[in-house]
Amino acid sequence: MDISRELRERFGPAIVAEQETRDGIPTLWVAQDRFRQVLAYLKSGTDRPYAMLYDLTAIDERARTQRKGQPAADFTVVYHLLSFTRNHDVRVKVALAGAYPVTASITDLWPAANWYEREVWDMFGITFEGHPHLARILMPSTWEGHPLRKEHPARGTEMGPFRLPVEKQEREEEALLFHPEEWGLERHGEDTDFVFLNLGPQHPGTHGLLRIVLQLDGEVILDAVPDIGYHHRGAEKMAERQTWHTFIPYTDRIDYLGGVLNNLPYVLAVETLAGIEVPDRVKVIRVMMAELFRIASHLVWYGTFAQDVGQLTPVFLMFTDRERLFDIVEAITGGRMHPSWFRIGGVAQDLPRGWDGLVRDFLDYLPPRLKEYDKLVMGNPIFKARTQGIGAYTLEEAVEWGVTGPGLRACGLEWDFRKKRPYSGYEGFEFEVPTAQRGDCYDRAVVRVEEMRQSLRIIEQCLDNMPAGQYKADHPLTTPPRKERTMHDIETLIAHFLGVSWGPVIPAGEAFFGIEASKGNTGYYLISDGGIHAYRARIRAPSFPHIQMVPEISRGLMVPDLIAILGSVDFVLADVDR
Repeated sequence: MDISRELRERFGPAIVAEQETRDGIPTLWVAQDRFRQVLAYLKSGTDRPYAMLYDLTAIDERARTQRKGQPAADFTVVYHLLSFTRNHDVRVKVALAGAYPVTASITDLWPAANWYEREVWDMFGITFEGHPHLARILMPSTWEGHPLRKEHPARGTEMGPFRLPVEKQEREEEALLFHPEEWGLERHGEDTDFVFLNLGPQHPGTHGLLRIVLQLDGEVILDAVPDIGYHHRGAEKMAERQTWHTFIPYTDRIDYLGGVLNNLPYVLAVETLAGIEVPDRVKVIRVMMAELFRIASHLVWYGTFAQDVGQLTPVFLMFTDRERLFDIVEAITGGRMHPSWFRIGGVAQDLPRGWDGLVRDFLDYLPPRLKEYDKLVMGNPIFKARTQGIGAYTLEEAVEWGVTGPGLRACGLEWDFRKKRPYSGYEGFEFEVPTAQRGDCYDRAVVRVEEMRQSLRIIEQCLDNMPAGQYKADHPLTTPPRKERTMHDIETLIAHFLGVSWGPVIPAGEAFFGIEASKGNTGYYLISDGGIHAYRARIRAPSFPHIQMVPEISRGLMVPDLIAILGSVDFVLADVDR
């Protein structure tokens, strides 16, 4: 039975409205006093349940003009659920009234809701009753206001010059002190005093700036409290001030090791909103570039993970491989690490002459290197001793905490969005989905290593079967339009100028698009109010739930084990903090 019909039949008037969206995801507005029952039913009551809380966010509706058919609301809380057994999503919305509304927490239904609800309170000022510790998570505890509310300034120039008098500096330093009691942690045991150790704030390898406060009994971790937000740059707020087109370079800086893998879900979401269908050549070019960056990201992870557990040589070898890959990226895009090369409706320009020779050389170069790394790293007995049986979680735990990507596949679930929900033409490619069984640090490595080989298979198919055709869609909202047309008539030149400077006017609506990025599922939930920029741009980043789970798989282990766990998770703090 259709899930919308099933919920209407079971909950009757509690289902206030059904909203049509551009992405086709069933979107149901539920009465505030019944939404917990609806979510609980979706999680465990219905046949083939929606077991994962995929995302939880909010919308400030007060300035929105295009809300046809939606219940009145000052704010909306949005719950995005995922069913693996159905391969299907459902979106539940709850309308809230008032300047600083209050609603119920769902942390008792999904532990992953803890950080998501803290983020919504931090960004919007919505209180979740029953939350165990509703504190700021991305902004400093001393911050005034809630940044994603429409009245909050979007630019530093709107906030006046920065001042740091002595009193403020002392207040900020005091706010950084850790008080265990606030987190429900004891300072003393029956016969011992516990040690509280700051792991950070520091920049461990390529991960970004992170702090984890450890509660230790000797060298054994009793508990861990991650402190994030040091890389928060207000990416979602910036999307509200940038045009649809000029926001593309900002996406590169989310998972800053993923390059165009960050562009892809964003442009796909915009294209879904605008009804743009891209040519086959665009699809294959995007797939090829995405897989090159998947390898680039995995090479960084591979070398630094080995380094994290004490093996120094691999990082130099693998960064050298990555530089060879970036030579290809630079030849095609003009950039290397952050090319910002995908566009709404296509890519920035067509492939240059000689691209195929560069790609062919790399396909010949990397496989023997990966085979050598199998012996150097994966077969190393010390590496195995440091990673096997460490930081393990079950498939059920992974789903409960919102784990996607290699971390989920390391638990035995053969789930890859490129296979299960093909996009950009992935249904036309032959590749396998690597899995493992134990869900520990070593198995997460096994999956990523094999994924690089599968990416090479995909790239080879792109090389051998690159379609002819245009590198941009022939659509009025493609941004920017193809340059060669601008010299024919003044109208086209004006349209090109407006498309670049103002950007396209995207029809009002909502759409989500998620892809299989290198660290898990990355998605963009975009809302257009019929303007030249997003009314709301939600970035569903995989590293956010992954880091939230770290304490769960670290308790009872030792500090060096935590370092191995962090390396195996393969997170980037800009992906966590946005």
